[in-house]
Amino acid sequence: MKPKNIHFFICLILLASSAFAQRDNEELIRWDDNKRLAWSDYKGKPDPNSDAAASTSTYLVIDYNISQNSMTYNIKSMFSRTRSWGLHKTDYILSHEQGHFDIAEIFARKLHKKMSEYKFDKRTYNKKLGEIYDDIVEEKSEMQNDYDRETRHSINREKQAQWLKKIEKLLEEYEDYADY
Repeated sequence: MKPKNIHFFICLILLASSAFAQRDNEELIRWDDNKRLAWSDYKGKPDPNSDAAASTSTYLVIDYNISQNSMTYNIKSMFSRTRSWGLHKTDYILSHEQGHFDIAEIFARKLHKKMSEYKFDKRTYNKKLGEIYDDIVEEKSEMQNDYDRETRHSINREKQAQWLKKIEKLLEEYEDYADY
């Protein structure tokens, strides 16, 4: 390949990856202590079989790189715009939904804590990382379900207030692991 063609090919790859990254940013929002969710972030279609006022879809993402006998990783707590929706768009319900995103962040921090404690072993890392991730995701799911059950999806205002304090306390408790 001639140098001119190589340059064009590299530019084409950069443009394509830039467009893909932009599309990702339109679909996903990374948790940020300085940004609260807004109803305008909810782009999904409501589930016709659900009686919920809203639904917030979150993900824990971990990317890792293995080189020689070491590992680096990056963790993200993400909100999906297209999989999240709202029917009754009040500030109170949005606060409940923000709680779901904050719970995801708690578990991103817990995942970072577990990863920082993990002693890398090239022979078993794939299995072990899968186990760590699966355990954290299961705990996250359990807490999300407890949150909805105990607050009755925000209907029980007293429990809702208690949960928001609990979530805030847990975010503070795992603050040392927020630098993932």
